[in-house]
Amino acid sequence: MTASVTPLHPLLEVKGLRMHFPVTEGLLTRRLLGEIKAVDGVDFIVRRGETLGLVGESGCGKTTTGRCILRLERPTAGEIIYDGVDLAGSGRKELRRNELLALRRRIQVIFQDPYSSLNPRMTVGAIIDEPMKVHRIERDATRRRQRVRELLSVCGLNPNFADRYPHEMSGGQRQRVGIARALALNPEFIVCDEPVSALDVSIQAQVVNLLEDLREQFGLTYLFIAHDLSVVRHLCQRVAVMYLGRIVEMADSDTLFDSPLHPYTRALLAAVPVPDPSIERTRTFRPVQGEVPSPINPPSGCVFHPRCPIAVESCKHTRPEPREVRPGHVVACSQVQLDLPE
Repeated sequence: MTASVTPLHPLLEVKGLRMHFPVTEGLLTRRLLGEIKAVDGVDFIVRRGETLGLVGESGCGKTTTGRCILRLERPTAGEIIYDGVDLAGSGRKELRRNELLALRRRIQVIFQDPYSSLNPRMTVGAIIDEPMKVHRIERDATRRRQRVRELLSVCGLNPNFADRYPHEMSGGQRQRVGIARALALNPEFIVCDEPVSALDVSIQAQVVNLLEDLREQFGLTYLFIAHDLSVVRHLCQRVAVMYLGRIVEMADSDTLFDSPLHPYTRALLAAVPVPDPSIERTRTFRPVQGEVPSPINPPSGCVFHPRCPIAVESCKHTRPEPREVRPGHVVACSQVQLDLPE
């Protein structure tokens, strides 16, 4: 039974999520050399019906966070509470088979690469039909074929494409097939793992608009993982910024883009090019100094302090805890009050 929907009841709540991958050597005797701290203490909520954007540089832990939510990775620590059920702490023995299958149906994913995420040996119709067969949504093959054609139409494709193979379609068309496959089980929550980053810019807007239309039409909830900030601003109601496995700032989309507080968020937004050439020529941009530290040996204290322009001595030793500096605006920086507007 679905829990009641109230503003205080998030659909997904992530608490203290950590995903550390061991680094070992040796064939017979495995010796632990260290750990890759891909996700190192992440907290956020996703409210029912909204789109939360998760942004950051490549390697910051965005996709790993999504894979933990999907149970494709078993997190090292933390809680992933989906509609009252802890996905992280519940093993297969604790989650009954029927409960696990029900959660699989309710949570789906749209993968980043439309070329490798579709089986080249299967027709488009078979790809979309397979989840319904696995979960026994519809036993009648004729009805399943009709459902496949409906999903293709909803995603802006010709229903006759059901007889095609993925190699006969463009990248944008393949990604629409991936979206149709995600919708096949009537989910309520979809993890969108950079679904437009592999597409041409001219196609990206079409897919983003499709995702927004589907959210409104079917009442979907999205976790939208991306590094393209312009796409995030168009689609997401709230945005969380990740750096080296941690969330450094989270706020409503308009608030974050209009008045970012964390120095890393400001650097990300300053790097976005302006489409007006006259403005772009006069704009001053100071790139972030240095390189992203290794997640095997992250810096002590604030992970951004080696590259931060406003870092002080205490930033090297004390890890700043996320705090709400404005209503709904959370930032993990001890120096942010120096830059708050009057």
